[in-house]
Amino acid sequence: MANLKEIRGRITSISSTMQITRAMKMVSAAKLKKAQDAIVMLRPYSEKLQELIQNVNSSSDPDQISVYAQKREVKRVLFIAVTSNRGLAGAFNSSIVKELNLQFQNNAQYEVEVLPVGKKVYDAVRRNRTVYTNGSSVYDNLNFDAVAHITEGVMTSFREGKFDEVYVIYNKFVNAATQEVTTEQLLPISMPENTEPQVETDYIFEPNRAEILDNLIPKSIKTQVFKAILDSVASEHGARMTAMHKATDNAQALKNDLVIFYNKARQAAITNEILEIVSGAEALKNS
Repeated sequence: MANLKEIRGRITSISSTMQITRAMKMVSAAKLKKAQDAIVMLRPYSEKLQELIQNVNSSSDPDQISVYAQKREVKRVLFIAVTSNRGLAGAFNSSIVKELNLQFQNNAQYEVEVLPVGKKVYDAVRRNRTVYTNGSSVYDNLNFDAVAHITEGVMTSFREGKFDEVYVIYNKFVNAATQEVTTEQLLPISMPENTEPQVETDYIFEPNRAEILDNLIPKSIKTQVFKAILDSVASEHGARMTAMHKATDNAQALKNDLVIFYNKARQAAITNEILEIVSGAEALKNS
């Protein structure tokens, strides 16, 4: 059985750990508010941009299909996997790696490459998978221009035929305690056909419909990747806050058990000392 000194050392160590986990929880909670506001403001813009593209494209010439919407025989696939650069966020990173491995199995018949955004997924795939490029540096200064620079390279590769399909895998932010692993097709973009009869709308295009689509579609693709990364950032802070909250609760429960065990051991030691003193006094009296 551990002596009292060892138990006191464990209690002190757990108390120090609790201070760290509690501080990390508070930091993540503060960052979560800012990240949540960013993704909530971006989502309506991204959705409206998609709707605008579909409306403009609905009456366009079927022969004039954007290069980003052209479907071809699938031979090479690229997955953009988004995680974080840091851990201590529960299953936040491992769930993305698990989904990525599942996609590798489902697309085993194709040539598959990965564009990791985040050190955690990069470390998981760099030894046994083909890495297109490492996009983890985007977190050094996260903004639309940095994400657009990476996305532009992917779009160029798609135009040149290096990839036939591009997917993005990320954690979609639902709330502070819930994140959904999401796989979205980035390229070629889907232009759903409207089967229901709609009222014809006469648009006035300036300069023309084709040039408008040529500008809107690349912007929409870049916005979609940026939204995925912002979703992942908000999910990361939510997952870390939840994980640190649970870690603090578990540490508190362990500390309480050790304090009870320490008090029992201390009481037993005191009782033994009293018994020894009484026994010694009785022995002296009888002698």
